[in-house]
Amino acid sequence: MKSIEIKAVDVSDFHVWLPLWKGYQRFYEVDIQEPVTRETWARFLDPIEPMHAVLAIAGNRALGLVHWIYHRSTWTTGDDCYLQDLFVSDDARGAGIGRALIEHVYEDARRRGSPRVYWQTHQSNHNAMQLYDRIADRSPFVQYRKLLA
Repeated sequence: MKSIEIKAVDVSDFHVWLPLWKGYQRFYEVDIQEPVTRETWARFLDPIEPMHAVLAIAGNRALGLVHWIYHRSTWTTGDDCYLQDLFVSDDARGAGIGRALIEHVYEDARRRGSPRVYWQTHQSNHNAMQLYDRIADRSPFVQYRKLLA
């Protein structure tokens, strides 16, 4: 595989990012509505927002994305970093792109003084969990949630 460039999204990348975003949704069997997708994209481009996005590019093709969010914590004085979305196209998996994207988030979090990066994945995502178990510690916590809308 060609060398991978990790590139922050800019306004011209929407049509490169969108197919990966749709692939992520297919993987998790969700359908995020168009207005939410548009607002999410706008947040990535707004320097005031704590949301960030980069693409993994090889040659002229986007192969993966990662999104992360900084937020306050009652347990630390620094903002925690939540790695919310990570996706690598099917034909590029196993080539180190997921790891490179996570490492990019780690580096950004270090630079910003964040005390931790955390994320979650579906319990059926065994392939990704093989990577995650090598580069992070699995939390013993169980997530609960209540959908309000």
